[in-house]
Amino acid sequence: MPTRLFPAVTLLCLSLQALPAADPAAKPVEIDASKHPSLQAAFDAVPASGGIVKLPPGKVEIDSPLVIRTGDTRIVGAGAATWIKNNNQEGRPALIIRPPDLDTDKKARLWRVQLADFRIEGQEKSGDGVLAEYVQEIYLEGMSIDHNGGHGIHMRSCFEDPRIADCILTYNKACGIEIFDCHDIVVNANHFEENQDALHCADSFNLCMNGNNVDDHLRHGVVIENTYGSVLSGNMIEECNGTAVILDRDCYGITLSANVIAHHLEGGIDLRDAHGCAVSANTFVLAHKFGVRIGPGSGRNSISANTFTNTYIGDGKDKRPAEGPTPMHIDEGAGVFVDGGQDCVISGNTFTGLGTAAVWGNSGSTGMLITNNLCRDCGRNLEADAPWIDLKQERYSLVQDNLINR
Repeated sequence: MPTRLFPAVTLLCLSLQALPAADPAAKPVEIDASKHPSLQAAFDAVPASGGIVKLPPGKVEIDSPLVIRTGDTRIVGAGAATWIKNNNQEGRPALIIRPPDLDTDKKARLWRVQLADFRIEGQEKSGDGVLAEYVQEIYLEGMSIDHNGGHGIHMRSCFEDPRIADCILTYNKACGIEIFDCHDIVVNANHFEENQDALHCADSFNLCMNGNNVDDHLRHGVVIENTYGSVLSGNMIEECNGTAVILDRDCYGITLSANVIAHHLEGGIDLRDAHGCAVSANTFVLAHKFGVRIGPGSGRNSISANTFTNTYIGDGKDKRPAEGPTPMHIDEGAGVFVDGGQDCVISGNTFTGLGTAAVWGNSGSTGMLITNNLCRDCGRNLEADAPWIDLKQERYSLVQDNLINR
């Protein structure tokens, strides 16, 4: 197949990345799906050179996956009025995007596939809403993906620059977004509601997750594993039955900053296996068991300039009561639990209105530098004279210059 021509400067910038071959004489096409007997027929009408498929308003029910097999392809609907309902009972996805020859050519890739402005709905026995495999520079925007029996969006080995923006992912039985083996990932300005977990990113790097709204999840908010060089900032993460953010399996060099982490039955940020990470300028309100946990597999992290608080609104008043019909109804706050972690800085934080101590630990924790923190109205659930900073084992640690106002 002839090679697509690029200016020399473009080739230099691409740093020898392999690009798909295409016929320079071929032209992308515009396809009106309403003029084809099925959506699959409309997708199959896209030539190898790509094109745009316009989906009309209306509900289309499917029993087997729709498949996109061409690169440089954009599928665009009429907003939520374009509605694909997956009735499959064998756990199969609604929409699959993958190279047609992937099973025989492990190096096969699609490039630049885009989905925009339509709804994909599943049910308990269906699979993922969108399953994308080996698609480079995939882009999803303005999608409504809900009630699927698997993940809402599932990306596997979409290595180069995947982007998900302005989508709403709700009531999916697994994760809102599942990411595996991807790189330079942008997840921006999406809304997640009542999935199992909002987002799971594993065996990847350079996740950039900003400005998302994460609410009411059945388990955890954001779970990141075996990933480095990532940033999670400016997100609102509220009311998970588990933990808001988890870093596990050799995470390193990650920044968690300027997030509002509110009302979680387990905790705020759990550093299970994380090194060289920064936790800064977050607001932890109504974390029930811990605001931040530093697990035995974690070290060399800095926790600074965060606020750990309850529902205090001034004049000696808390917005929520100390007791209620469910844990989500009550006032509760928690600080930093050093659960075997090592060599961390905990500095410049504000700890107020907590049922726990500001910082507490166990005998397996060493190398803690705990300075210049403000502690007021902590230890509500502890004995009256219990310390508010209590590592149990202070060997190789320094605790000084904290303002503890009882």
